[in-house]
Amino acid sequence: MKFLISVLLTALLSFAACLFLPWWVIAVTGFIVAFAIPQKAGIAFLAGFAALFFLWAGLSFWISAANNHLLAHKISLLFIKADNPILLIAITGLIGGLVAGFGGLTGRLTRKLFTR
Repeated sequence: MKFLISVLLTALLSFAACLFLPWWVIAVTGFIVAFAIPQKAGIAFLAGFAALFFLWAGLSFWISAANNHLLAHKISLLFIKADNPILLIAITGLIGGLVAGFGGLTGRLTRKLFTR
C-alpha cells in the first residue's frame, strides 16, 4: 500500500511541479516523497522510477499522438538513427524514471541518516 501511495504521490507532485518549475524538479519530488514515506531503499527507487516512467512516457505518447507522431519520427531519426517513435517515448520515460528513482533513493537514504 505504501508503494502505491508513493507512486501516485510522486507522479502527482511531479506533474504539478513541472507546470511551474524546471524538469529536474522530479528528483526533488521523488526525494520528498521517499523521505516522508518510510520504505526500503530499493522500493523507494522503484516507486520513483515507476511513477515518472509511466508519467513521462504517457505524457509524451499523448502529446505525440496529437500530431500523429510527426515530430517523434523526425527526432527518433536524429537521436537513435531509427524511425521508431515508440522507442523514443520509452527512452523519454527511462530518463525521467532514472532521475526520480535516484531522487527517491537519496530521500530514503537521507531519512535513514536522520532516524538512527
